[in-house]
Amino acid sequence: MTSSDPNAGLPVMVIIGGGAGGLELATRLGNSLGRKRRARVVLVDQSPIHIWKPHLHEVAAGSLDIGLHRLEYAAQARWHHFEFQLGRFIGLDRPNRSVTVSAMPDMDDQPMLPRRTIRYDQLVLALGSTINTFNIPGASEFAIALDSPGEAERFRQKLVAACIRASARAEAGKTSLVSIAIIGAGATGVELSAELRNAARVLHAYGIHGMDPSRDIRISLVEGAERILPGLPERISESVGVLVAKLGIDILTGEKVTRVTALGVETASGKS
Repeated sequence: MTSSDPNAGLPVMVIIGGGAGGLELATRLGNSLGRKRRARVVLVDQSPIHIWKPHLHEVAAGSLDIGLHRLEYAAQARWHHFEFQLGRFIGLDRPNRSVTVSAMPDMDDQPMLPRRTIRYDQLVLALGSTINTFNIPGASEFAIALDSPGEAERFRQKLVAACIRASARAEAGKTSLVSIAIIGAGATGVELSAELRNAARVLHAYGIHGMDPSRDIRISLVEGAERILPGLPERISESVGVLVAKLGIDILTGEKVTRVTALGVETASGKS
C-alpha cells in the first residue's frame, strides 16, 4: 500500500526563522531540492509575513506601506516549492530529531492552528537577533522595540495618536510639543530620527495640518557611547552627526540610560 503523501520518505529540512537568512535559504533549497522532490523543505516562523528588517524604521515613521512591501510566507512557499508552518518555535528534542511549534490563535484569539511536532533530518536555526534592554528598569514596559513589523506599526499608531492629541491642544491654545526619545544611535536609531522629520505627509493623511514636524516634534537620540554610529568609522559618525544636527535632532552621547518611565528616559548623569 502506497502513501498518498508525495513527500513521504523524503529527507526533511527544517528552517526556524524567516528573516533574511532563513527565507533566502528556504527559497533556494525549495528551488533546488523541493521542486525535484529530493527533500521536504519546511520554514517555521511566528509571523505570516516577512518585511526586511532594515525597513522597519520606515514603517515606524509611516513612510513605508506594509501592504506594498510585505511578503506572504505562504505565497513564497507555493512559488518556490517549500512548506510554511506558522507558529513560534518552543521546543527542540535532539535525541528524537524533532522541533515543537506553538499553537496559533486567530485575530479574535480563537484556536486556529494546534501545537505541532515536526520531525527533521537537518535543522537550521536562523532566529536572528532581538533588542537587548540590558535589564534597564522600565525599558520592557514603556519602550517600543523595533524588532518586528508589529512593533513598528505600534510605534506609528502611537505617534499619530500623540500628534492628534497635540493638535487638539494647540487648537485650545495649549502647548502642543510631541517628544520622542530614541535609545541607541546605531543605524536604525539614526535612520528613524531622520525619517521622522519627514512625517508631515503622514500627519496630513490623518487630517493633522496644523503641526510642523520640524518644529512641533522634538526628537532626542540617546547613546551610551561617546559618538553616534559607534560601530562605524569615526569619520562617518562625524559626517552623519552634522547632518542629523541640521535636522534639529538633539544628540546626547555618553549618556547611559538607567531608567525608563511612562513620562521619560533617565540617564546616569541625571538628565531626564
